Amino acid sequence: MADSYNFSSADYRRKIRFHSIVRFIVCLLLTIISLVPLYIILINATRANSDIIKNGVAFLPEGSLVQNFQNLMDPEYAHGVYHRTFNLWIGYRNSLILAGSCTLLTVFFSAMTAYGLTVYDFKGKKFATTFILLVMMVPTQVVSTGFLEFMATLKLVNNYIPLILPSIAAPSTVFFMLQYMKSSFPLDIVEAARIDGCSEFRTFMQISLPIFKPAFAVQAIFAFVASWNNYYNPSMLLVNGDINMRTMPMMVGGIMGLSTTTDYGVQNLAVLLSILPIVVVYLALSKFIVKGVALGAVKG
Repeated sequence: MADSYNFSSADYRRKIRFHSIVRFIVCLLLTIISLVPLYIILINATRANSDIIKNGVAFLPEGSLVQNFQNLMDPEYAHGVYHRTFNLWIGYRNSLILAGSCTLLTVFFSAMTAYGLTVYDFKGKKFATTFILLVMMVPTQVVSTGFLEFMATLKLVNNYIPLILPSIAAPSTVFFMLQYMKSSFPLDIVEAARIDGCSEFRTFMQISLPIFKPAFAVQAIFAFVASWNNYYNPSMLLVNGDINMRTMPMMVGGIMGLSTTTDYGVQNLAVLLSILPIVVVYLALSKFIVKGVALGAVKG
């Protein structure tokens, strides 16, 4: 009996070890697949255009990074085409304005919506939750034509307002916040605040919001990255060709779309510069993702 137990225990440990190795290999492969394109862009940003055309893919950096940056910023390079299409600081400024504003509106109003659906009981509560889930299934492209016509009627084309205000309605963020609050938010604290005479809005702002910090951080990262990378909506609404209105993805798209002037080293550097801020933000705040998911799992 003891031998049988020892055999089963040893066999179970081997099975667990095998599964762990398989998971590690799968995760390692997925990591490599995700990082290789970024690494290739980084390497190509340090290479000259002639070398990229001649030798193709390379895995070791070269010494043309400074020259590519100078070419990208030089008003006279490529007959001024790049300068009319790309401006690093204007792109950073515009994308930061849009991404920052959209992130604040998305996170705050989504948390307020999820808070109302969690704390209050009212007729139509289930319908409201179901409606939010249904809206999540509607692609943005389906309603883009009607939205563009509506903005043209309101004379809001070539304006940042239609790019910022719709961020108030973010069904996917509301859904995440709702699930987080249902698993981690103590309703007793709201009742205690009401007994103490605290107003509803003050309860939300001063008592509830601090509890939502992990969820706030997670959704802020996702919202910022999505808004920064958004190319479809800005290119649909900002159509006057003014470089002072363009976002960073629009500028990169303009450089990548040039058919008369092509410098692959400069193009890769432009892509690298466009994703650099979100990489920095993600690496700086990624610990909150793990913390938020772990907290929700433990309390759930």
